Amino acid sequence: MTRQGAVGALLDIYEQAILDLKNVIKNIPDNVLTKIIDEKTTNEDCKSIQTILSHVVRSGYIYAINIQNLKGHNIQRPEKVFHLTIAAYLNDLTNVFDYTENVFREVKDNELEQYDNSLKIKTGWGQLYDIEQLMEHAIVHVLRHKRQIEKLKIQSAL
Repeated sequence: MTRQGAVGALLDIYEQAILDLKNVIKNIPDNVLTKIIDEKTTNEDCKSIQTILSHVVRSGYIYAINIQNLKGHNIQRPEKVFHLTIAAYLNDLTNVFDYTENVFREVKDNELEQYDNSLKIKTGWGQLYDIEQLMEHAIVHVLRHKRQIEKLKIQSAL
């Protein structure tokens, strides 16, 4: 927690959320990744630990790319990538944070909160968020899926 200002606080908290998720998944055996854990769900992102983690990684990149695009870039959203090892997901989660941290080199504290909708990001699900709101969503997104995986580990005795 050495970063300064509001941007620093968001990055510190996001990094901690990702580290917490990494700690939850680091001891999951690779052969469990593709096992269907919720046969009833219609959400393709929640059928296995693999689909959950691929969703979390892709979403992390999309949040950062949305901020870059708000600042005038034209970067395409990445495709979802599915891995067969926990080590690959641990690496991906590190890379997502590093990418996000790099994006925030262009963001100043006074740019985080915006009241003018034309300065906000329209999400893929249709809501308008300023940068701060999007990062708060990103943090909670990681935490919600961490909780989901923790519950699955308890239920499956992993």
